[in-house]
Amino acid sequence: MSLDLQRASSEPITSVDMLLAGFRSAEKPPSQHLLGLEHEKFVYPINAARPVPYEGPSGIGALLERLAPNGYTPFRETPSSPAIALQKGMLTISLEPGGQLELSGSPLRTAREAHAENLAHLAEVKNAAGALGLRLVALGYRPFATPADMPWMPKTRYLAMRQSLPERGRLALNMMLMTSTGQVSLDWSSEADCVRKTVLTARLAPLMVALYANSPIVDGKPSGYLSFRNRVWDEVDPTRCGYLRSFFDGSFSYRAYVDWALDAPILFLRRRGEYLRPKMTFRQFMKDGFEGVPADMSDWTDHLSTLFPEVRLKKVMEVRGADCVSAAMTGALPALWRGLLYGPGAMDEAEKLLPQLSFDEHLAFHDTARRQGVAGRLRNQELHRLAGEMVAIARRGLERLDREDVPLLEPLAEVAASGRSPGQSVLEAWEKDPRPEALLDRAAL
Repeated sequence: MSLDLQRASSEPITSVDMLLAGFRSAEKPPSQHLLGLEHEKFVYPINAARPVPYEGPSGIGALLERLAPNGYTPFRETPSSPAIALQKGMLTISLEPGGQLELSGSPLRTAREAHAENLAHLAEVKNAAGALGLRLVALGYRPFATPADMPWMPKTRYLAMRQSLPERGRLALNMMLMTSTGQVSLDWSSEADCVRKTVLTARLAPLMVALYANSPIVDGKPSGYLSFRNRVWDEVDPTRCGYLRSFFDGSFSYRAYVDWALDAPILFLRRRGEYLRPKMTFRQFMKDGFEGVPADMSDWTDHLSTLFPEVRLKKVMEVRGADCVSAAMTGALPALWRGLLYGPGAMDEAEKLLPQLSFDEHLAFHDTARRQGVAGRLRNQELHRLAGEMVAIARRGLERLDREDVPLLEPLAEVAASGRSPGQSVLEAWEKDPRPEALLDRAAL
């Protein structure tokens, strides 16, 4: 997401072809394919379970201030505004609405480079946080408190989303304030390659959800889901979340994604240093403009960043379904998708792993994965065995592509072999000791 209140002047949109051209401009030859890792995590006081506000001597703002001398440039919406992000080269440390701290990593060639960058980031942040009496916690959903208890970070964009999204879904504020995730971004070489990778990733996504399910406790009690974080997305905005039907009926293309995006409501427009909230879809905006001004490509870039499907297209393909987990499991995430999507022959194998499912069958598969994790079943097949084979395909892909990334997959192989998603251990720990501080201690990074 953009950080700035201001927006660059941009070319007015005169046709859908201009939107399609944006995706074509992102095409790269395989030799130039990179990956990126994003890792969010919660910040809590040591020995306490209360949320951390931005303000105060041990607040999120103080944490950013303590990190800044390590070569970062603070980003502020205006010269007098508080810092809302830190930037160093291609790396950004930013804030989610409830104070979740996010690393948006550099574009890198290997998974091990992304993992090393994240480990260095975690060491740096843990050192700064510890000096302030804070700690980092790896869970997909805050296990205690409710959205009403949460502080808000001082970012104007979030105020606009705070006003717009709850009109679209009951759990929109839960998503903004209570969730934490890991994501991977990847490249494509052509429209056909993008279509193949997107469709395959969407089909395999429930297995990733099951492997990474790590959010079973909600408001101090079991939720019935091993990944409640994933459940939240059902009630954010059905027009901009979940799966596209075209992922499963053979019709997916750049145009299919653009048409889907055009029919999603606009969350905001940046104008005059403000975030405005027109009540229209982007398609209507293209047709009629707003306040006498036509839609332009900068508006479209903003709009794409406010869509939240399980697989999202911008200038890269983003895989969005994993809960926040340990550093080792997070390092396995780029290795998994690098092996599956970049490894020679791996997509051929992966496309044969699952039965062809209809859209509704896939949604049921996805729901099983987030409820039961790798202990669930797809028809007569155990998810932990399917997940184990998916990891094995990624391993074989990496062995042909770059063997040095292979060891990063070991934590996923162990989860699949055990038949136990991370959230199962969280539940068992809670049953033994339901004190909030004890559970957060166990999940500390």
